[in-house]
Amino acid sequence: MSAPPKSDVPVITPNDLAEADGFVFGFPTRFGMMSAQFKAFLDATGGLWRTQQLAGKPAGIFYSTGSQGGGQETTALTAITQLVHHGMIFVPIGYTFGAGMFEMEQVKGGSPYGAGTYAGDGSRMPSELELAQAFHQGKYIGGITKKLKAAA
Repeated sequence: MSAPPKSDVPVITPNDLAEADGFVFGFPTRFGMMSAQFKAFLDATGGLWRTQQLAGKPAGIFYSTGSQGGGQETTALTAITQLVHHGMIFVPIGYTFGAGMFEMEQVKGGSPYGAGTYAGDGSRMPSELELAQAFHQGKYIGGITKKLKAAA
């Protein structure tokens, strides 16, 4: 779909998801929803869905949009349906990032649903604040995943 190949990035298959204890899925937004490429990946998890191999596993999401009106929250809301059908436990970050959630002096993506960035035309890199929010999200969801695994 016009995306350049990324040969240095490891590639997983949908069936590899069954081996994970939890997830933080990231994807770009297209017209207020996850990109078609990522949707196609999730569409290929039908076998995992039939056997409920992902049920009970925690999952969070992060995203990028081309603009501030690009649909960060609608992308999150429409992505949650994928998790729900698998029986995954959606783990939002809420306002656990503290003061960073209320930053108004600089452009910052993300929401209580998950970390985010504004990519613009693809040339804008995430800010330090956006990276800090993403790091917080990974640590937060990792901690919840660890607690759930220990309780099982």
